Amino acid sequence: MLVKICGIQSEGEARRALAAGANAIGLVAEMPTATGVVADSRIREIVATLAPEVRSFLLTSRTDPEAIVEHQRATGASTLQLVDRVSAQSRAAVRRDLPQVLLVQVVHVVDRNSVEEARRAEAGADALLLDSGAPDAPQRTLGGTGSTHDWSLSREIVRGAACPVWLAGGLRPDNVAEAIRQVRPSGVDVCSGLRPRGELDEGLLASFVAAVAAEGP
Repeated sequence: MLVKICGIQSEGEARRALAAGANAIGLVAEMPTATGVVADSRIREIVATLAPEVRSFLLTSRTDPEAIVEHQRATGASTLQLVDRVSAQSRAAVRRDLPQVLLVQVVHVVDRNSVEEARRAEAGADALLLDSGAPDAPQRTLGGTGSTHDWSLSREIVRGAACPVWLAGGLRPDNVAEAIRQVRPSGVDVCSGLRPRGELDEGLLASFVAAVAAEGP
């Protein structure tokens, strides 16, 4: 089971996350109502310290393919986490320009319509990530809410998906095992659940990774 620690703020946080057993880190660029935003220049500095095998996810809210490509090139991240809706045509255009970069399309699980949205979102994506934002609300949120969603819908998406699926949204050390048992994702993604005071809590980090490991590969 892959573990991604999101909202990384510094080289030190990245080192602690990876030392604890994380496989990937997430770096939040500027976006609507986001917390833990890091400037693109700092993202590039953090990415430059990572070993080649570490997955670095750039959370970008850009939807225009040229803007997405520009964002990746400014930061050097190995994976693009597209937190807003991006069309299959736009993902294809990004892939043509960035063939070595993985594309992870976020689907915010709101209701049963999200199951069909996930099916469409697979086109041109290397993986999906299921989160708990509200992209259609008057006050749009595109992740980092600290709230869970209906895991039965996530499980249905995972069962029907032809690509790997990450699970995010309100995960914590005390609920991640149950989330894994219900959803059976390829990986789990956590941010606010390990940051009760804003900074990455090493005790919660260790507990989270241990809880995931206890559920097996």
